Amino acid sequence: MNARFDYAANPVGGKVVKHLVAAGNAVAAALPATTRHLVEIRASQLNGCGYCLDMHTKDAAHAGETPERLNLVAAWREAGVFTEAERAALELTEQGTRLADAPGAVTDEVWAAAAKHHDEDQLAALVALVAVINAWNRLNVVTRQPAGDYRPGRWG
Repeated sequence: MNARFDYAANPVGGKVVKHLVAAGNAVAAALPATTRHLVEIRASQLNGCGYCLDMHTKDAAHAGETPERLNLVAAWREAGVFTEAERAALELTEQGTRLADAPGAVTDEVWAAAAKHHDEDQLAALVALVAVINAWNRLNVVTRQPAGDYRPGRWG
């Protein structure tokens, strides 16, 4: 499959990419790397973004994430390998990604669970990360960015 468009090479698209990268960098220090990887992977699964799945699973594995946990992200509710904090982040990710699927979108219970395990800076970073990965997913899916040839660390 070939990409429809190289948005990073386009003057407008390049500016957007620059700002998305900056937004992603802003959240990096506030959340544990494992949580960031899980959020990026789960949102990308929900959005069907092969490019992001390729990138984030490889980066997570390169950072030491286990194959067992990577293989169970899609079934995190049934898997006993995730911490309560990670489970809260995954649920927030799902509800924040599927905004149109339920009235009220993110429930008070899901927010309270996330707030129980994350301080205000981490919550801000978590919400921003959900927004940023969803933006990346949409850019990549719409332009049909191909998956499979990503090398860990390619984008920093």
